[in-house]
Amino acid sequence: MTWYLIIPFAFIFLAFILRLPISFGMIGGTIVYFIAKGLSIGTFFNTTLFSMYESYVLIAIPLFMFTANAMNATQTTDKIFNFARALIGRKHGATGYVNILASLIFAGMSGSALADASGLGIIEIEEMKKEGYDAPFACAITGASSVVGPIFPPSIPLIVFGMISGASVGKLLMGGMVPAIILCILMAFYVYFISKKRKYPIGAKVSFKYFVRSSFKALPALFTPVILLIGIYTGIMTPTEAGAIAAAYTLIIALVIYRTLNFKALKKLLISTLEAFGAVFLMVAAARTYIYIVSIEQVDNAILNFVSGFVSSPVVFLIAINIIFLILGCFTDMAIGMYIMVPMILPLVHYFGIDIVHFGVMIVLNMMIGLMTPPFGMLLFVTASVGKIELKEMIRESLPLVGVLIVALVIIAAFPETVLFVTRIMGR
Repeated sequence: MTWYLIIPFAFIFLAFILRLPISFGMIGGTIVYFIAKGLSIGTFFNTTLFSMYESYVLIAIPLFMFTANAMNATQTTDKIFNFARALIGRKHGATGYVNILASLIFAGMSGSALADASGLGIIEIEEMKKEGYDAPFACAITGASSVVGPIFPPSIPLIVFGMISGASVGKLLMGGMVPAIILCILMAFYVYFISKKRKYPIGAKVSFKYFVRSSFKALPALFTPVILLIGIYTGIMTPTEAGAIAAAYTLIIALVIYRTLNFKALKKLLISTLEAFGAVFLMVAAARTYIYIVSIEQVDNAILNFVSGFVSSPVVFLIAINIIFLILGCFTDMAIGMYIMVPMILPLVHYFGIDIVHFGVMIVLNMMIGLMTPPFGMLLFVTASVGKIELKEMIRESLPLVGVLIVALVIIAAFPETVLFVTRIMGR
C-alpha cells in the first residue's frame, strides 16, 4: 500500500463529519487519488459506467422501489393491514402481531425498511395508539418489524450486496426467507410477553364476513409477493424480470382494480422513484471506484495477512465481524458498511471458507439492526416522527427489541442452514 491511499479515506471521513452523502466523499477522493497518481480518470470512469450500464440486475432496484412507492401511495397498505388483522383475530396484543405480519407481507413487495416504516408504519402506529397501546411501544415494534423488509425477498440491500460481491442474487433472495420468518417469530414472542405484562387490549372479534371481505379486498395486492416468490424460486424469472412484472402488476391493480392512482399521481411516483434510485446509482458507482482503489493498492491482501495472523477460525472471524458491524451501525448508515467495509473483508470470507450467501444475508441483517440502534438509527427518527413522540422515548422502548434482533442475528450466524436451507431445497 502507498501513502496515496490516505486520500480517498480522508475524503470519506470528511464527508461523514460534514454529514454529506458518502458517495460524494468516495467520488471526490477517487478523482484526487487518480490525479495524484497520474492515472487516467476518463478511461477508468468510462469503463466503470459502461459496466454498470451492462449490469442487468441493477435494473431490479428501481423496479422494486416503484412497487413499494406505488403500494404506499395507493392505499394498498390499508388493505394489507386489514387482512393481517382479520387473520390474527382475537388475541392479547393482537395489533402487535398484526404489525409484524403486515410488515412481513409488505416485505414481499417492497424490499425496503424505510418504505415499510414510513408507509405501512403510519397505519400501524395510529391503529395501535387508538386501541390503547403506549405510543413508544407502537413506534418501537413498527421500527423493528420494518427490519424484515430488506431480509425477506425482494430485498434491495441483498441485490446491492450481490452486485458488490458477485454472489448469486437469486440465492441471496432465497436465503432471506427463513431468517425473516425467524425475526417475526422472535418479535411475536416479545409482543406476547409485553402484552401480558402491560395488559394490552385483546383484539376485536373478527366475523367470518369481515374476514372474507378483507381477504377479497387484499387479494389483488397479495398476488404481488406470490408472483415474485414463485417467479424467482422456480427459476422462471430472474430477479430483474420478476421486478418488472411486479411493478407492471402493481400499476395495473392501482389503476384498474383499486382505482386509487391517477396519471398526475403516477408522474409523482415515477419522479420520486427516479430520485431515490439516482442516489443508489451514485452510491454503487462510487463503490465501484472505491473497490478499484482497494484492488490496485492491495488493501484486501494487507487486511488478509494481518487478520489471518491472529484469527484462526471462521467462528472467531464471524464473531469479530458481527461485533464490528454492530458498533459501526450505531454511528454510521448502511453506506459505510455495504460500500466500504464489505469490499475489504470479502477476501477474508473466501479465506475462511464461509458461504458468501450466508455471509451476505447475515451482514445485511446486521446493517439493518443498525437502523434501529441509537444514536443515528434512521428507523428511530422515522418512526418517532410518524408516532409524534420524543426520540428518547423511542430509544428507551426500542432497546429490548434491538436485543431480540441481535438474538436472531446470533441464530442466523451460528446456523448457516437457516439461510442455505431454501436454496438447497430449490436446487439452486
